[in-house]
Amino acid sequence: MAFDVGTANLRVISSEGGILFDEPSICCFDADDYNAALVAAGANALPMADRTPPKLRIGRPLRRGVLQDLAAARALLRYAGECVGVRGRISAQSTLIGVPADATQAERRALITAARDANLGAVQLVSEPVVAAIGAGLPIMEATGCMLVECGAGTTEVVVISLGGVCVSRTVRVGGNSLDQSLADFLHFRHKFLIGEQSAERLKLELADEPVTGSGANCDIQVRGRSIEAGLPTVLTLPRQAFDDVLVKHFTVIVEAVVDTLNETPPELSHDILERGIILTGGSAPFPLLSTMLAKATGLDVMIADDSRYCVARGLQALLVG
Repeated sequence: MAFDVGTANLRVISSEGGILFDEPSICCFDADDYNAALVAAGANALPMADRTPPKLRIGRPLRRGVLQDLAAARALLRYAGECVGVRGRISAQSTLIGVPADATQAERRALITAARDANLGAVQLVSEPVVAAIGAGLPIMEATGCMLVECGAGTTEVVVISLGGVCVSRTVRVGGNSLDQSLADFLHFRHKFLIGEQSAERLKLELADEPVTGSGANCDIQVRGRSIEAGLPTVLTLPRQAFDDVLVKHFTVIVEAVVDTLNETPPELSHDILERGIILTGGSAPFPLLSTMLAKATGLDVMIADDSRYCVARGLQALLVG
């Protein structure tokens, strides 16, 4: 069995059944106490975000790719294990869990502790970018360079892989969640308009679906929230271009990380990347603006992996199959 523990979602993968569990990485506890009882987890807890009374606490295991809430991680892993019926059944087997390439030893130990506390048996940690490359179908075991950008909710990891290992890597603590926050901040400070986490994510997904050029670039976007000046719920209508500066600022950090990684890449691997291009994986990969900015900054072909948000899950399944 394998667990893809992401900032936004937790997925459980088996060798034969593929993805058995795919729910948001969120828990709700009955008090602001790490020993409090679990009220809800995953999809059942998501609607509670931004709607809880003081006696309830929302917990998210990861923030920007880093384990920040051990109790939430333990509870969510235990909940996922119970949902797919793996508790106790895999105690003698090794459980694969993906981790960021730059995860510290302390972060790795904390994740192993949470998994063991959730009765998931022996744990083997694997590098998420390498697993994503496997899921994207890249020939990572060959003597050729492959460049991959894993666009996660908490972090974005840029790696150059050859002969089964990471040759050059760079991680930036920006991702889908930080873009959500940037969009919410833009509406707050520029338009005196408040939206919650889920509304910000819906706005991001709507922007991702709109083309950068053409008729779609001139459409209007409607956002539901609360006007600060009026103090009342309302609908704000803005042209799509109003969000361009926010998107460009966010993706510039990723583009700079890719350029810096290319600057550190050995010549022979650079030659391979020139022929193969850059592969994007992860939930934020389909953003048209990101591909456009990367292609313009590097002069390389930029391709989005098929079903990019599930590349890590497919890679974990491939490792389980062996």
